[in-house]
Amino acid sequence: MQLKAIIAYLESVAPLAYQEDYDNSGLIVGEKNQEISGILVTLDCLEETIHEAINSKCNLIVAHHPIVFSGIKQFDNTNYVHRTLQLAIKNDIALYAMHTNLDNIHQWGVNQKIAEKLGLLNTVILRPKTGMLSKLVTYCPKENQDEILEGLFSSGAGHIGNYSECSYTTEGLGTFKPEDGSSPSIGKKGIRSITPEVKIEVLVPHHLQSSILSILGELHPYEEIAYELYPILNSNQSVGSGVIGMLDSPLSSEAFLAHLKKSMELQVIKYTPIDKFIQKVAICGGSGQFLISDAMRFNADAYITSDIKYHSFFDTENHLMLCDVGHYESEKCTIDLIYDILSEKFSTFAILKTRIGTNPVKYFL
Repeated sequence: MQLKAIIAYLESVAPLAYQEDYDNSGLIVGEKNQEISGILVTLDCLEETIHEAINSKCNLIVAHHPIVFSGIKQFDNTNYVHRTLQLAIKNDIALYAMHTNLDNIHQWGVNQKIAEKLGLLNTVILRPKTGMLSKLVTYCPKENQDEILEGLFSSGAGHIGNYSECSYTTEGLGTFKPEDGSSPSIGKKGIRSITPEVKIEVLVPHHLQSSILSILGELHPYEEIAYELYPILNSNQSVGSGVIGMLDSPLSSEAFLAHLKKSMELQVIKYTPIDKFIQKVAICGGSGQFLISDAMRFNADAYITSDIKYHSFFDTENHLMLCDVGHYESEKCTIDLIYDILSEKFSTFAILKTRIGTNPVKYFL
C-alpha cells in the first residue's frame, strides 16, 4: 500500500487545517508514493523508535508528537532531533505526526479518548474553534435540488455539531437573458427567461471549500453557476480545544482522585484540594494551562491536564480541583487511539504499537 493512501485516510479523520499555528503535523519524512510494509504507532519519535521500526520491519512511524516543530538549518548529529531524522532517512522510514489536529477533533480525538477512559458522558468541546466555517449559497432548478444536495453532503457540507445533511432551501424565480456566446439550448438570445429555482444554503468547512465547489460544478446544470460564500463567526462545535462532560454520579474528592489515578494508570497527581463533590469534569491532554479559565466558565468541578505552572494553581481560587497528571501520562493513550484509527480502515495491514516508553520524566517515590 502506498503512503499517500494512508495519509489521505488519516487526514480525513484529523484534517491538517485543524492543527494550531505553531504545530507541524503531517508528513515529516518520506515519499508519498512509497510502498508501506508496516506501521509503528508511538507517542514520540526518537532514535530508539526508529530502531524499533527497523527491527519490526515497519517503514512508517505514525506519532502523536512531531519530531520537528521548526526549520532545521543543518544536520550535524548534535541533538536527538538531527540523529532521529538522519536515521529515518538512511533507512527509508517515513515519519508522520498527528498532533494538535488530533487534539482538536471531538470524535476520535485525544480528549474524547481520555473522557472515555474516565467514563464521562455527554461531552462537548471546551473551547470550540471559530473562523473555520463558511456558508455556501447557490441556486439551481428544482429538479436538480436533490442531486446537488446529496453531492454537497457527501463532500462534507452541512455538518453542524452532531448532525449531518443540514441545509435550508427556499423556492423562488430566477431570471436570465442569453447573450452572444451562450448555448443555443438554454434559450433565445436577447429574450429574458424566468425559471422556477431553489436557493440552497449549507455550512462548509474552510478546508473543504475547493472540493465542495468542484462537486457543485460537476452536478450543476448551468454553464454559469451563481453561488456565494460567506465567512461566518459561528464556532465549529466539532473542532476545538479540550472537552467537558459528566460522570455518571458525583464522587468525593478523594474517590475522584482514586478513580483518575486508576483510569489513567498514574503514579502521581498534582492537584488543588477542594471540599466538594466532583461530577462535571474538563479535560485537555498535553499542556492545557490555557484552558483553566474555560473550565471555570463552564463551572467544572475538576480540570485534568498537564504542565501547569505553580502560580496558575492559585487562579482557581478553590472553585475547581485542578489536576496536573503529567504530559506523557495525559497523552500516552494516543498510541491506542491512533492504532484504533488505523485498524478501523486497514484491518489486514501490519500495525504495531510501540513497546518503548518515551517519557523523559521519572518519579522518585
